[in-house]
Amino acid sequence: MEFPPNLLPDEANPKWMNKGDNAWQLTAATLVGLQSVPGLIIIYGGMVKKKWAINSAFMAFYAFAVVLICWVGWGFRMSFGERLIDFWGKPAVALDQKYLLGQAFLGYFPTVTMVLFQFVFAAITPILIGGALLGRMNFIAWMMFVPLWHTFSYTIGAFSIWCPEGWLAKLGVIDFAGGFVIHLSSGVTGFTAAYWVGPRIDKDRERFPPNNILLMLAGAGLLWMGWTGFNGGAPYAASTVASLVALNTHVCAATSLLTWLLLDTTVFGKPSVIGAVQGMITGLVCITPGAGVVQCWAAILMGLISGSLPWYMLCDYNPASGRIVYK
Repeated sequence: MEFPPNLLPDEANPKWMNKGDNAWQLTAATLVGLQSVPGLIIIYGGMVKKKWAINSAFMAFYAFAVVLICWVGWGFRMSFGERLIDFWGKPAVALDQKYLLGQAFLGYFPTVTMVLFQFVFAAITPILIGGALLGRMNFIAWMMFVPLWHTFSYTIGAFSIWCPEGWLAKLGVIDFAGGFVIHLSSGVTGFTAAYWVGPRIDKDRERFPPNNILLMLAGAGLLWMGWTGFNGGAPYAASTVASLVALNTHVCAATSLLTWLLLDTTVFGKPSVIGAVQGMITGLVCITPGAGVVQCWAAILMGLISGSLPWYMLCDYNPASGRIVYK
């Protein structure tokens, strides 16, 4: 049997490469990239006060660019390269053509595809941290913080859990698509950074209206749809697992959103747009570490938990009025 000329192996199409897998990983990388630029840029620009909108959006835009340079300069190989110590790889560039065009350590596609796919995860993590610092942090300080945090925090988590040589990976820790490496690390960092930076001034804390709810919803939609690539690219193959992961992701997000809306409507008498976005995000975050290892019914259960527990934690009882209010 002879292959047609366009399917014959050559330097650009080596025998080990699966074109379908390679195409899907590039698509998934693009979807995740769109979550940051423009997804989170739009969300941040719409959810804060008008006076902070440009600075908040610019923080995300800058982080996406600077992380890419750090990533190809040293970050990728510190996260997925040769072992330096149990939780860190040796710093080295990921720019050499021979290195980039060889087979990736996972999957049937070239290393350059893995570099691009993992970059968008590395980029979105500090952008998520930025959400805790909107209206609090000077942009110059942010410019210094992002590359330092990427180098001395993100690479450690990625190597420890996602690299086959990492100490947590060897212990059997599973983080399917970034629940630990991305969401836990960005959440803890955001909480810590907000504590040290300090609260906003009193008048801003008392009233914090979003300047453009419609724009925020558009960004939330990009974030939600982009999660198809966020979780769906984690199997590193265009497979049945990728399809199941995508369905689990959206089922959990929808369940969480509806649960949050139901609680808002029951307790406060009306649904909330901001509450719907919060429920969507908590559902997406909840399903991420286990999207490929649970059945679809479990995704519904996870959505019920992620839509109710965070809602409860954000509420407080006001003894003066005898009513439940948001903190």
